[in-house]
Amino acid sequence: MSRIGFLSTRLAGTDGVSLETAKIATIARRLGHEVFYCAGELDADAPPGMLFPEMHFNHPEAKRIHDEAFFGPAPEDLRARIAAMAARLKANIAEFVRTFRIDVLFVENALTIPMQIPLGVALTDFIEETGLPTVVHNHDFYWERERFARCAVPEILERCFPPDLLSTRHLVINKLAQASLRERKGIEAERLPNIFDYATPPPEPDEYVSDLRQALGLAEGDRVILQPTRVIPRKNIELAIELVRRLGEARLKLVISHPAGDEGLEYLARLRALAQEARVDLRYAADLFAPARQMAGGRKIYSLWDAYPLADLVTYPSTIEGFGNAFLEAVYFRRPLFVNRYPVYVSDLEPLGFRCAAVDNAVTLEALEEVRRYLDDPAYAAEVTAHNYAVASAHFSFEAVTPLLERVLTF
Repeated sequence: MSRIGFLSTRLAGTDGVSLETAKIATIARRLGHEVFYCAGELDADAPPGMLFPEMHFNHPEAKRIHDEAFFGPAPEDLRARIAAMAARLKANIAEFVRTFRIDVLFVENALTIPMQIPLGVALTDFIEETGLPTVVHNHDFYWERERFARCAVPEILERCFPPDLLSTRHLVINKLAQASLRERKGIEAERLPNIFDYATPPPEPDEYVSDLRQALGLAEGDRVILQPTRVIPRKNIELAIELVRRLGEARLKLVISHPAGDEGLEYLARLRALAQEARVDLRYAADLFAPARQMAGGRKIYSLWDAYPLADLVTYPSTIEGFGNAFLEAVYFRRPLFVNRYPVYVSDLEPLGFRCAAVDNAVTLEALEEVRRYLDDPAYAAEVTAHNYAVASAHFSFEAVTPLLERVLTF
């Protein structure tokens, strides 16, 4: 068995990369491997490992380099500063590998999307120089994001995001990424989709959450439309507001459970203004939820999973997703779904036969009627969600992907 070192810019909180890493780490442990973490941010209950704040994409120098590389102006010393920071980060990587006697490095998205350019350089150089067996798990390629279309250091993107090295094996999370990586870089990757532990049914709501409706300010008879995503523009939450507006029921409350801030707070402000204009009761409740239950400042904080049993419907109106964590979570908690047909939904999920109220960037009469049936006919909603649970269990459970991970982790 091996000692697996998971490394990323951030392995903490509720972003998709962090959540998927935790699931893969669980499977790795079940296979008998030891697991260690290394990142610029770690949760308090993370596996053993090392915290290097310079690895975070929000580190001031990393962010400055990112902004100069993609938005300009690019100063003359940009490449020199990238090299200097990469040298420091390479030393950090070496320290982590040496301290925990890492046999296999498992890089989570840090060699895929160039949010932290010097870390990508450092990892590429370290892997190339040491030949350390490395799994490169690619979640979001830079060429899938318009904001990365112009770059002052294109040769670094070509060499490092992702690198094609003798000791690397590549994983992608959807069919479109698999095809684009082959076409653009000639790299063959295996597909590891987002997953969930469907073999373990969700727990019943307990005493801890007995006051959650009260904490959210819900009155008797209020119904929850849950938006369980971060508040960033590609989540397209405007479409969820439009759905609730079109449903036209005052008792429907649109609750956002995840935080804003990864890409600024302007989008949240726009959503609040839009909801007010549409007379939609939007409740931004990120301060009530965290990855795990806890007490903070004498106040009860609920887990993200506590939000799902409260929901009468889950909205997932994203325009772009690497795969769809919130989709799989809603299916796990047997909640009906309103979904925008983002590209990966069309390529990887829809063909499997999931039943959702699905639209193409606009709320349709057909989708409205389907959502109303979910809300008004409990037996129908139960039939649909049971079907979706069975489909997901067959394709996206821990058991479904264990053979692939067992093979990939054996060098």
